[in-house]
Amino acid sequence: MPQLERVIDIHCVTRWSKPGARFAGVALGALLEACRPLPQARFLSFVARSSRGHSTSLPLQDALQLDVLVALEYEGQPLSSEHGGPLRTVVPQRYFYKSLKWLERIQVLSEDRLGYWEREAGYHNAADPWREQRYIVPDIDNVQHRRLLQKRDFSGQDLLGVQAQGRDLSGLNARRARLRDAHFEEAILQKACFDEANLSNAHLNGADLDGASFKGADCEGADFRGARLHGADFSGASLFGATFTPETPDDADQRSAGLDGSTRIEPHALEQLTPVQQAFVRRALGL
Repeated sequence: MPQLERVIDIHCVTRWSKPGARFAGVALGALLEACRPLPQARFLSFVARSSRGHSTSLPLQDALQLDVLVALEYEGQPLSSEHGGPLRTVVPQRYFYKSLKWLERIQVLSEDRLGYWEREAGYHNAADPWREQRYIVPDIDNVQHRRLLQKRDFSGQDLLGVQAQGRDLSGLNARRARLRDAHFEEAILQKACFDEANLSNAHLNGADLDGASFKGADCEGADFRGARLHGADFSGASLFGATFTPETPDDADQRSAGLDGSTRIEPHALEQLTPVQQAFVRRALGL
């Protein structure tokens, strides 16, 4: 099959974009034409070779209309593991979690099968960035929100976009809670437990998180700028896209997080950060 090049604008659900990214590979439509899906085929499930079992899905018709690419190269070079190599999908006009890294297999299905991010992180299944389809809506009302805040116990709860700015939530139990896009700006969260919680895109700017535990948490896209993190434990946490210091001069009004040698972040987690974030954290931890 002929190799094609696509130039697409990447839109990440963690609030950054990269215009004009160049990928090369094989059109998914050509692969499907060769495989001849049965008449009842309506959805595609893309499955990765990864320890977390990452996956995502698309309606078959959408995949064809969007001209999905099965990519082998990025910016003229073979795909590195960091960019999803040796094989990944690239889906234009959708948030980038629909473009799967480390592609292992494509399944043709009659019924949709929610992917990892949609099932575990609550990401929107349609993922249209122009409609800001980032999250599904959780089944919880404002009265329940207030009650949980008073009890300081979010454990196991789905609290999309919870509003807890400036609150004293010392010792909060948020183990295994889903706190996507949560607002904890300037909150007091000393010794809070966020173990195995989903804090993707959470706003923790200026929060007091001294002694907090984030073991095994999903902190992807979380904003820790200006937060106190002395004695915080990020063992096993995912930090892809997390922010600890201003990324650009335009963010100069933001403070850097307070880290020191007592803050535990594993070396492999540092590799998930941007070069600016990684350099700051290394200096702060004395590495």
